[in-house]
Amino acid sequence: PARGALGPPELDHVLVIHDEIDIRFGEIRVRLGGGLAGHNGLKSIRTGLGSTEFGRVRVGVDRPDTTDPDRVAAYVLGRFSEPKPDVEELVERAAVAVERVVRDGYP
Repeated sequence: PARGALGPPELDHVLVIHDEIDIRFGEIRVRLGGGLAGHNGLKSIRTGLGSTEFGRVRVGVDRPDTTDPDRVAAYVLGRFSEPKPDVEELVERAAVAVERVVRDGYP
């Protein structure tokens, strides 16, 4: 790279926190590497990093009652239908999971 340009980060320094429609709302899973499950954000990260072997904190948001790609996209990009306290608790638990990975590594 040119002087001052940053290259890609080391994969062990990457932790992606993302929504996951294939996990029920409220569930959090931590993993290292894996597939992309059609997740456009993960596809973009893979392209940028050149690998899928990065850490993930997967935050379950549940799947809508459709397979229509436009409606699924609207679902994941829209507001939560769950009560605000439930969403706030989910975000807090995801933050705790991130802290745990940073401190202790992957389970």
